[in-house]
Amino acid sequence: DTEPAWSPDGTKIAFASERDGGKSEVYVMNADGSDPVRLTNVAGRDGLPAWSPDGTQIAFMSERDVVDDDGNLEIYVMNADGSGVPVNLTNSLGEDFGPEYSPNGDKIVFTSKRDGNRDIWVMNVNGTNPLSRTTHSAADLAADWSPDGLQIVFVSRRDGNSEIFIMNADGTGQVNLTNRPLTKDFEPSWNR
Repeated sequence: DTEPAWSPDGTKIAFASERDGGKSEVYVMNADGSDPVRLTNVAGRDGLPAWSPDGTQIAFMSERDVVDDDGNLEIYVMNADGSGVPVNLTNSLGEDFGPEYSPNGDKIVFTSKRDGNRDIWVMNVNGTNPLSRTTHSAADLAADWSPDGLQIVFVSRRDGNSEIFIMNADGTGQVNLTNRPLTKDFEPSWNR
């Protein structure tokens, strides 16, 4: 059981698990660990769930539509109760993963390798208008929105190892916050 994500109201936890055998799937359980429910069930791996701010949807990465042996990752969205059919938001030949909803729920930030390098991208919540926010030759990943939606924190390897950076939501003003050349820094999160 990995990749836990609290629901906005704090009553549920979405997570990835291999508990039913096979590859990772997305589950939701009560905050006390009771009543785990499997939401996905496909041959490919599903994981990295992220709740919409209103708690009605969960975005996640999936290998369900693998087109080659590279394990093509896409970002999908589904109803938080598992009803309906998950919708592919990215549908690219690149590797798209790590979705996070903006605080107002109108955008999703994610990591994409569609241009050959891992960069931070932002798209509308319905998958339209995907725009790159970083274009450095080193990997940028693991993005998270500030509580006011004006900034994005992320991990970058542009200084030779993993460092925590911050930027404006439009990609401007990129600043290294950790700047520790001998230590790897990763998995940033905002105080909410």
